[in-house]
Amino acid sequence: MDEKQMTFETATLGGGCFWCLEAVYQQVRGVHSVVSGYAGGHDTNPNYEAVCSETTGHAEVVQIQFDPAIVSYREILTIFFVIHDPTTLNYQGHDVGARYRSVIFTHSDAQMAAAQAIVAEMGDEKIFPRPIVTIIAPAPIFYPAEDYHQNYFVQHPGQGYCMAVVAPKLAKFRATLKSLINPAFN
Repeated sequence: MDEKQMTFETATLGGGCFWCLEAVYQQVRGVHSVVSGYAGGHDTNPNYEAVCSETTGHAEVVQIQFDPAIVSYREILTIFFVIHDPTTLNYQGHDVGARYRSVIFTHSDAQMAAAQAIVAEMGDEKIFPRPIVTIIAPAPIFYPAEDYHQNYFVQHPGQGYCMAVVAPKLAKFRATLKSLINPAFN
């Protein structure tokens, strides 16, 4: 089947620095594209400096286009909960601020129901030692980040942050969810 016949779905997620999520989702089978960007704030056309100033209200997010016939939305969310700490609202590790919040922006009623269900299940099963504080909300306008943020880990694997923060999250995904790795990355 060629790409014109495929029906892609969109997922928009924030869980710390967008470089981390981008690097992981780029290696997931069934993912067509991953774009780093900003969403959930009040300023139009934000840039990185403004988002970092914590005055725009935006979170660093990734917008993922995926083929639900290959990888389900639930699997996309399972990855999300493996690679970040959903019990810390406005920080991940040393990355602190509302721009690093744990958030799922849904694109349909079905996605909203799936996100709420997985959070409830994980809470009931006490998967995490503290309550999940991930925000689940309808998807707002998505603003792609500047070009230099796109494909960042692939272009800068030796950069300090990439080695210390991104690479371990990628390794955790690869060790924990092997069946979801795109065969091109094995």
